[in-house]
Amino acid sequence: MTETAENKGAGKKAKRKEGFVKSLISGSLLSERIILGNLPYVILLTVIGALYIANRFHAEKVIRRTDELQKVVKELRAEALSTSSDLMLLSKQSEVIRQVNERGLGLKELKEPPYRLLVED
Repeated sequence: MTETAENKGAGKKAKRKEGFVKSLISGSLLSERIILGNLPYVILLTVIGALYIANRFHAEKVIRRTDELQKVVKELRAEALSTSSDLMLLSKQSEVIRQVNERGLGLKELKEPPYRLLVED
């Protein structure tokens, strides 16, 4: 008698599995209270999943933009150092005198230091 009870229990489990698959395919599973009762939670999980995916795409875009800007900053820093070096060279007194003589401006270097004019009020 024990064997027949076990066989009946196994038969019920098989029928339940078949019933679940059959109801899933036919669409009647969605009309059950279990699924309809949990529908707000399913929708909430779907929205949270979509927000998670959108956040990841946004973060990747921000990282790509940051990398691009870091490359631009590196290039501009090198250019600024080069320009600063050129300016330092051109502003040396000997270089200024050479440029004045090359252009024939007729300017001469001071041989005596400049002096200050004092005006009394």
